[in-house]
Amino acid sequence: MTTAKWCARQGWPVHPLAAGRKTPVGNCAACRAPGHDRAACDCLRAGRWCHGFHAATLDADRVEQWWGTRPDLGVGVATGPADLVVIDVDAHGRELPGRDRLLPGIAISAGIDLTGLANGFHTLGVLAALHGVTSPADDASTLRVRTPSGGLHVWYHGGGRRWQCSTGSGGGRALAWQVDVRAHGGYIVAPGTVTSAGVYRALGPVREPAPLPDWLAGELERTGHLVPETAAAAIGPRPVPPRARQAVLAAGGGDGVAQRVLAGVLAEVAACAAVPEGAAFSEKLNRAAYTAGGLVAAGRLTEDAATRALREAAERARPGQESRCGAIIRSGLSAGLARPLSLGGRG
Repeated sequence: MTTAKWCARQGWPVHPLAAGRKTPVGNCAACRAPGHDRAACDCLRAGRWCHGFHAATLDADRVEQWWGTRPDLGVGVATGPADLVVIDVDAHGRELPGRDRLLPGIAISAGIDLTGLANGFHTLGVLAALHGVTSPADDASTLRVRTPSGGLHVWYHGGGRRWQCSTGSGGGRALAWQVDVRAHGGYIVAPGTVTSAGVYRALGPVREPAPLPDWLAGELERTGHLVPETAAAAIGPRPVPPRARQAVLAAGGGDGVAQRVLAGVLAEVAACAAVPEGAAFSEKLNRAAYTAGGLVAAGRLTEDAATRALREAAERARPGQESRCGAIIRSGLSAGLARPLSLGGRG
């Protein structure tokens, strides 16, 4: 539970993974039934953990409920709502694919000796070298997590853009051979999670994701990992709008940790824009306001900044409902002000 709570405090929605495994806990019998409609699922509205990362939450009571009764469960982080892009570097012993699949879209002539090229660390290193920069695998400025299989997860902030997942370098979207991308539509195993294969261990002292490097953002865009703005609304939840974060800063409120926590709960509110009904909007807005109130009470955020950010997220999700949203915000803030939210050290 410690890992789940820590992730939620960073503003990263969490969901349970099966005990000893890196995959989500299985669905209930009803959710496994053929033809089951996840969008209309009662389990998600009831706070159950069916549907993997779609059930991810920042709600402290739900985290307590899930991991308090099952401390053996692992922790997954829904990368999209958390505004994370995680570069998943594999080191599997596999046969080298064709040259056109090593770095999709980048020609590797037959005259180049590929001796020694054996895994994702190598292909990612080559890609970085083409830009004259350090490989993300060696980027000590950001959170990096060693996997039990010898791979590496390199965590970055997505910058509020809707990056998409990819796996390997098959026929579709891909960054490099044996390099996966975890973003919208996926999840990542949280550092500290224990599986039957071993522990996911953070490397070095850094525990926060750095901003996505410009060169890497460019490569992700080149290889089709960025959803066009015109198509984004039809795909599902998106991270909290950058303007909402700017509202917090403009009002003079919030240290770094508080801004991330608030951004995380605002992301759940903003995501309701893609679901006109059945998205539990009131509950999510109330939860965000309650969290904001706790940050204000703890001196981590100004009330003016919190209110402005809440109103903007609510307006984007439910335009023209200022009166209703205002009442929810006032109620949630008032309740949160009575319970200061502890986040540990300031950052």
